[in-house]
Amino acid sequence: MGFPKNFMWGGATAANQCEGGFHEGGRGLANVDVCPSGADRGAVITGHKKMLAMDAQHQYPAVEAVDMYHHFREDIRLFAEMGFQVYRLSIAWTRIFPNGDEEQPNEEGIRFYQEIFNECKKYGIKPLVTICHFDCPIGLIQKCGGWRSRDMITYYLRLCKVLFTRFREDVTYWLTFNEINMILHAPFLGAGICFEEGENEMQVKYQAAHHELVASALAVKLAHELNPSSRIGCMFAAGSAYPYSCRPLDVWEALRTSQENYFFADVQARGYYPSYAKTRLRAQGIYPLMEEGDTQILQKYPVDFIAFSYYNSRCIAASDCIREEAEGNLFRSVKNPYLKYSDWGWPIDPMGLRITLNEVYDRYQKPLFIVENGLGALDEPDDQGLIVDDYRIDYLREHIRAMKAAVEEDGVDLMGYTSWGCLDLVSASSGEMKKRYGFIYVDKQDDGSGTFARSRKKSFEWYRKVIASNGEILESDGD
Repeated sequence: MGFPKNFMWGGATAANQCEGGFHEGGRGLANVDVCPSGADRGAVITGHKKMLAMDAQHQYPAVEAVDMYHHFREDIRLFAEMGFQVYRLSIAWTRIFPNGDEEQPNEEGIRFYQEIFNECKKYGIKPLVTICHFDCPIGLIQKCGGWRSRDMITYYLRLCKVLFTRFREDVTYWLTFNEINMILHAPFLGAGICFEEGENEMQVKYQAAHHELVASALAVKLAHELNPSSRIGCMFAAGSAYPYSCRPLDVWEALRTSQENYFFADVQARGYYPSYAKTRLRAQGIYPLMEEGDTQILQKYPVDFIAFSYYNSRCIAASDCIREEAEGNLFRSVKNPYLKYSDWGWPIDPMGLRITLNEVYDRYQKPLFIVENGLGALDEPDDQGLIVDDYRIDYLREHIRAMKAAVEEDGVDLMGYTSWGCLDLVSASSGEMKKRYGFIYVDKQDDGSGTFARSRKKSFEWYRKVIASNGEILESDGD
């Protein structure tokens, strides 16, 4: 049986992590541009260190990234060589509206993305476009404080209208916000929020979240009005939360963690605030302010499909249980003794992907799309300059097997799979280049050196065979 014939295979990137060219084509400055690498990155992306401009003391990896701005034709040709049927990318908001509040879009930015879509069309690759992937114009942060302000909805919908109108013939699949639940963990990255001294941070985060949820619903409405064939999805960072033990307190904390993680998708897919969220937010005095009609907007315009990233599961213990911690996708949790770990300390859990797929599908009964999954690793060229990344092949093979089992044996409706970082790019969590995900090696180093030359890793040919066989051939040469 295997994957359905119309299953979509491909890869994923984000504008701020791959494009570079931040000052070219009329582009304005965005929050993601001023997130530095190094020790201050964590404080900046969490909104605790205000940085709205660049300085001479920090390095800013998004300025050049991997220069896809000048290499996109070569990159898309390589994607086509692998057999991509879908390419997930994001639009840099400030290429379209440099300051965020302009009445008319920047035509140079429109042309840039039109050229990308033309290249995709040339090779028969369908674009899957994230409208807002950790991206907020600095102009709007200065003007209204990012998504803490409801005014952001107007500016976001102005962007959406331009995209849905100008690219009506090029794009069918859209995602409203990338990993929307990351607003709780990296609010400057996710919503352009810088906290002020003494304010209730959780209240600010959930108020901003409400604005994004209303904006997402109105984007669904707008897309369907402008192009009824459009399909609009939400996107969140997924990963099952296991209790550390069968101790009831651990099980309870794991359940609460899952609910917090699913809150955003619950609203976007079901169309209302779940009772657990309403009760807890009111109990904490942080229930968001809503305008008349908000509940009806959320209810009338749910998403068409559910997209998510999966890198790892989490292991949760009650607060009175002191255990060794593990890293993760901007989440920290207890170290799971049954799992292996990546070079960056992230748990490797293919079975967790199957569990997550079942959890999400059972919860929403809507088509699913895995739009990020991959292994960040140190890739060192051998004596011939080749990168033999068998560790990446092993990681992806086992996750695809788990994905296949969820479709074939569990009945999960899965639309497609786009591996994260189909070419090397800047890590969102750490700001590093040495943490590489791609099938394509990019000669760019953390110190800024490099030629930007592209070369194929061993996993490139392996993934080409996976796609050509619709997931039936998963072994690599030498296995």
